[in-house]
Amino acid sequence: MTHPSRETWLWLIHRGSAVAMLPFVAGHLILMMLTVRSGLSAADILGRTQGSVSLVAYYGFFVLFVSVHAALGLRTELAEKLGWRGNRLDLAAATMGLLLLATGGRAVWAVYSVSA
Repeated sequence: MTHPSRETWLWLIHRGSAVAMLPFVAGHLILMMLTVRSGLSAADILGRTQGSVSLVAYYGFFVLFVSVHAALGLRTELAEKLGWRGNRLDLAAATMGLLLLATGGRAVWAVYSVSA
């Protein structure tokens, strides 16, 4: 059985990551709407994002929060729907979180360092 205070902390982290994502989701949606309305092509967008440290920071934190949130959400679903417990549950959630972090981080880095 998992210690109740540990589950409470995981619940708080899950909710906290959701709150932390809110400005990133809003900013991303606004940025995408403005980009689409301005008629920029993919090449134009990549040309503007290449080398932008602020963009890497913004989307890097976004990826971090999404990875934590999704991994903890998956952990909850695996426990509730499939009855997983213990190390198996934690390993599955951690693996998902690390995969999301790695692939999201790779995407952010690719946009930052793309050669025009």
